[in-house]
This record gives sequence, C-alpha cells and structure tokens, in this order.
Amino acid sequence: MPDKSNKPNSGAQNPIPEFIAHYRILQRLGKGGMGEVFLGEDTKQHNRKVALKVLPPDLLKEERRLRRFRQEARAVLALNHPNILTIYEIGESPDSQYIATEYIEGETLRNHLWRQPLTIDEVLGVGIQVAMALEAAHADLLAYLAHRFRAKARPSSRNTRRTSSEKSPISDGNATA
Repeated sequence: MPDKSNKPNSGAQNPIPEFIAHYRILQRLGKGGMGEVFLGEDTKQHNRKVALKVLPPDLLKEERRLRRFRQEARAVLALNHPNILTIYEIGESPDSQYIATEYIEGETLRNHLWRQPLTIDEVLGVGIQVAMALEAAHADLLAYLAHRFRAKARPSSRNTRRTSSEKSPISDGNATA
C-alpha cells in the first residue's frame, strides 16, 4: 500500500516516468531524502513486480550522495536472508541511477503505526525478525572482514597486520598488540 502522503497526483511532485530502463512504472510508492521509490514491472522478467529506488537527476551531480547511494546498494546486495530485501539490479538509465529490489505487497510498518499501535506480540514478532536480519548482516560482515584480513596475514608469522587505513586488527590469537 503506498504512503497516502506520496500520491502520484499530489501537486508539488515530479511527474511519474513511464519507464526507467526496462522497468514500466506503475505508481509512486514514496519519497525520501535519497530519492523516490516506484512500483514497477520488469519487462525482461515476465513482468515481475519490483520496487525501484531512484536517485533524482539533480542529485547525480553530488558525488557524496551518489557514493552513499551505491554504497547502500552494494551493502544490501551482499546479504541473503528472508528478513532482508533482495536486490535484483543496481543500474543506470540516461536520467538517473536506480536500485531494483523485490516488491513486498502489504502495508508498511509506518502506515500501520499511523492507524493503530502494535500489540505486544506484534512488537516481539517485528523485533525478532529485525534481530535475525541484523544477526545475518553482522555474520556476513564478520566473514568478509575475516577473509579480508586473512589475505593480509604474513605466512611466516600468521599474524595479521593492519595498514594505516584500518582501525583495528583481527588476528588468529598469536598477535602481540
């Protein structure tokens, strides 16, 4: 369900594009500081519904925001968990950059909370799902860092050395800090 405050026909908003790359745009789902989110159909994948997060053209000139947009996409792209959104594509069209993700039908937590508060059981359910997603993301990050630091370990001493750009060492326990 789209946010009511982000209706496609509200006065101050940009018109909805017909296509972004090979995605047919069906409606605007929301708008935030990093761009807009649209519901689209992937015309290459049997009209699979996707959510498209689009960085607007005026922000493409801001290197900091473009870097943050790409960093966010790469971080989520590396994760695979039922409670973490799946990214299908990080792409570029002539007018914008976008992230195509799975589209999940249903009401947003924000909209639900505007309507009514969660029950204790619902709070616990959401909390458990968030904790499981964070645990998976944390485990993936630790695996990545362990692999990265293993590659920098000197074979003769088996100690991991940090470079001047790294904040803390990870070692196999034989390091003398």
